[in-house]
Formats: sequence, structure tokens, C-alpha cells
Amino acid sequence: MQKRRILLVVLALGILIVWRQLHKEEEAKLIHLTGETMGVVPYSVKYLDMAERDYKEEIDSLLVDFNQSLSTYIHDSEVSEFNRTDSIYYRTPYFYPMLNISKDIFEKSEGAFDPTIGPLVNAWGFGPEKKSTLDSALVDSLLMTVGFDNVLFDNKKAAKLPGVYLDFSATAKGYAVDVVASFLEEMGIHNFMVEIGGEVVCNGKNDKNTYWKIGIEKPDMSPEMSDLYATTFVKNTALATSGNYRNYYKEEGRIISHTISPYTGYSIRHNLLSASIYAPSCALADGFATACMVLGVDKSIAMIESNNELEGLLIFSDEKGNLNYYASEGITSIIEIVE
Repeated sequence: MQKRRILLVVLALGILIVWRQLHKEEEAKLIHLTGETMGVVPYSVKYLDMAERDYKEEIDSLLVDFNQSLSTYIHDSEVSEFNRTDSIYYRTPYFYPMLNISKDIFEKSEGAFDPTIGPLVNAWGFGPEKKSTLDSALVDSLLMTVGFDNVLFDNKKAAKLPGVYLDFSATAKGYAVDVVASFLEEMGIHNFMVEIGGEVVCNGKNDKNTYWKIGIEKPDMSPEMSDLYATTFVKNTALATSGNYRNYYKEEGRIISHTISPYTGYSIRHNLLSASIYAPSCALADGFATACMVLGVDKSIAMIESNNELEGLLIFSDEKGNLNYYASEGITSIIEIVE
């Protein structure tokens, strides 16, 4: 009886192998789409599709609508209108979810992530407006307008206190990745990788039937592309990385990074160089990675370990000036440090 069962299993496997050889043309094909969004931010979308459908036109259209809602660089965008007025009724499907996501990250990071930091981001020269001539009085004045609890909203409209300015740049790329990923799922595609400016969502497996493998850059302030510090499999989740080694300038011998602390109003200065966060959505991963860059190593570890939705890889400079890292327990098996 046992031998008969084994023979039946072997026969079934043999039939499956022969069938797959005869129907290779019916296997899902890898589609790779590339382009730019948010000005000059590159995107890369890969997915497996039996019908070989090309969704570039639809994806580009989605991203145009997305930017028309949340880009502070577009004068008539939804967020720009909100920043000029005291309240608005939503006119796109993106603004209200972005407010909800922002509130969640703001509260769980104890204010380290705060999209009302916009006036200070602009003043320091990292927004759509020209850099201001800064002194402590101006920083203190702008800091008084910062605080996401100054934004009130429900599912129909949003309002804010005078002087409050929203800037979703810390989560926009991640949220855009989620929007494209949701579109692919609606189209019946379940094996894909969506990447915008380094932030990714991966679902299912690639054309080699393995989980999608993503590289994490070595923090390096040289203008050229850095070497890899680590590689990681991304299994049905999102991954976003934030760091201060790309977007910065030097002023009077001091490095001014693009991460402005909502606590102090000044550019952050600590030994955390890069934060890569895994989360259920890319908007969450993006926002929490930004929060880490404000908090520094120890407080970021505490935040990651207290939130069961998050995993993280933090790269920092140790006491001897060498690169070191922290990896949370849930990702140790899928992270490989590049020697």
C-alpha cells in the first residue's frame, strides 16, 4: 500500500513537470516599468503577469494625481491650498488617509515625526522656498507653529491653526509606493516589487521564484552612489530608509542635514547615519524611518521594540568612529551584512 502511494506521488510529480514544460509559454512573464515622479525621483515597478499587461500609463496617471494632492511644489495642489487657508474639504482620495497615517506616526514617535515641520524645513533651505537668513529668534518663532495636534480633521474636511504649514515629504514617497502597490493588487497581480526613490513594497516572489532581495546603502557622504552595507529579503512587507548622508549642505564648516528636529528647530546632530524600517505599509515605514533620524540610536531602538508592527536596521557611528549596526530580532534571518 505504501509503495503504491509513493508511485502515485512520483507519477503525479512527473505529470506536473511534463505539463509545465509543455506550457512554458503560459507562465507569468516579468514586466519591468521605469519612470520618474515628484520631479526627478525615479521609480521602478516589477511584476509577474501571465497576460504581459503594461500598466505604465495607468501608473504615471496615478502618480500625477497623487502629486496634485500632496506636493508642496505644486502651487494648486490640495496641500498647497490647505497651507494657504484655514480649512478645506477633501477633493482627492489621498489627503485624508495621509492625515490619519501622520497622526498615527506622530503619536507613536512622541512627536519626532511631525509633518507641520514644513516652515522650518523651508527656512533651512530643504523645501520649495528659498533658504532664510536664520537666527535663534526666527527659529524659535517658527517652532511655535510646529505641532501636528494643531491640525484638526475628520473624514470630510481638515482645519488648522493660523501659521501651521503641512509638508508630507517625509512620507510621500512611501505612500505613493502603497498607492501603486494597491493598484497592482486590484488588477489581480500578486507578485510584484514597487520602488520609488529607494522606498519599496514587495509582495509574493520574483521570476526566479524567490523572495525579492533589496540592497541597503552604506552611509557615505560622497556624491557618488554608495556601496551596499547590507542586503535583505523583503517578504510581503514594506521597507523604507532614511539617512542624512545624501541631502545636506555645509555652512561655516558645519554640516546641515535635511532632518530638522521638531523639538529644537535645528538640524539634528547625532551618530545615527541611516534607519531602515520594515512596516505593513510603506507610508508607515517612511514616516517611522524619519522619526528614527530625529530620535537617534537608543530612542529609535526603544520605539522599534515597543511597536510590534515595526522591524528595523539602524546603521550608526560607534565610539571609535567605525560603522556599526543594530538589527531587530524579527529581521536577523533575512539581513545579510556585506563585508
